[in-house]
Amino acid sequence: MNDIAAKLGMTGDQLEGLLAILVRNTVILIGVINVAAVMTLVERKVSAWMQYRHGPNRVGPWGLLQPLADGVKFIFKEVVIPYGANKPLYLLAPAMAAVPAMMTIAVIPFANDVVLFGKNWGPLAIADIDVGILYLLAIGSMSVYGVILAGWASNSKYSLLGGLRASAQMISYELSMILAILAVVALAGSINLKEIAALQASTGNPLDWFFFKQPLACFLLLVASFAETNRHPFDFAECEPELVAGFNTEYSAMKWAIFFIGEYSAMAVMSALSVVLFWGGWSVPFMPDAPWYLGFAAFLAKVSVYLFLFVWVRWTLPRFRFDQLMRIGWKVMLPLALLNLLATGAMLALFGPPGAP
Repeated sequence: MNDIAAKLGMTGDQLEGLLAILVRNTVILIGVINVAAVMTLVERKVSAWMQYRHGPNRVGPWGLLQPLADGVKFIFKEVVIPYGANKPLYLLAPAMAAVPAMMTIAVIPFANDVVLFGKNWGPLAIADIDVGILYLLAIGSMSVYGVILAGWASNSKYSLLGGLRASAQMISYELSMILAILAVVALAGSINLKEIAALQASTGNPLDWFFFKQPLACFLLLVASFAETNRHPFDFAECEPELVAGFNTEYSAMKWAIFFIGEYSAMAVMSALSVVLFWGGWSVPFMPDAPWYLGFAAFLAKVSVYLFLFVWVRWTLPRFRFDQLMRIGWKVMLPLALLNLLATGAMLALFGPPGAP
């Protein structure tokens, strides 16, 4: 190791740190893509169980290899570009929709400092930055451009309507989402996601999780997450009865699949963000000094509950009308988020931050 480091003009510790960063980042990014693949199977399996069907059960034991078969199928399918489409933007749109969702995972802290081989390798996150929430909101909001471009560049009225709906929907609910997050930021006094999670995990008491201090903000973020990820009952950008498939009607093969990789990646990111902000992040109940791998397992368990909720709601609730969607966003969600933030500010002014003497 020292010889290799010397050839590269680095010290042994620098080379170890670089390798640790590469391994950690690769594992996290591959994990996000695998979550997207697994969620396609979970979606169909859960819907089948809820409807008393079998679901995928032919490829591999219990159908577990179905995502792999789907991936191979998409790779070999023909990419069809519709007549009159703006080809550069048509081809660019799927990446613009999926890449921001995958980039935002960079600031999510999955566990506390990783200790292996007697050495502290830092938190289990790609980047531990002080402006983590700002980064997540800024990059995450860019995915709407991919949806709008897909709708416009496809030269299809159904796709255009889907893109317009998605832009109006995301802008409307993003305001409520930001205000709900600001209430937690006010309590924590930080926009660093690791610090917010560590503050909740420091005592090991589940009552210190911000959900019990901000239940309304947690609910508002949950509803906004459904709208931001175009999930049922807010899937107006791609609702089949009205728009065939919406903004991705004219897409096929891997271009079509990339949209869904982006959607499921966004679901994973929003679930992880909710866990960090409201459910203690890697906190293990009544174990303030739990090792990092137990914290990581607890984090994944909490995220799994949120992901299951996404699927459960899809096959339980009916879709709203579009006018109802906009009315809820502007006349219900936004006033509630403003009132919650106002109440949070008043409580902090009167009693000070949590844990203050």
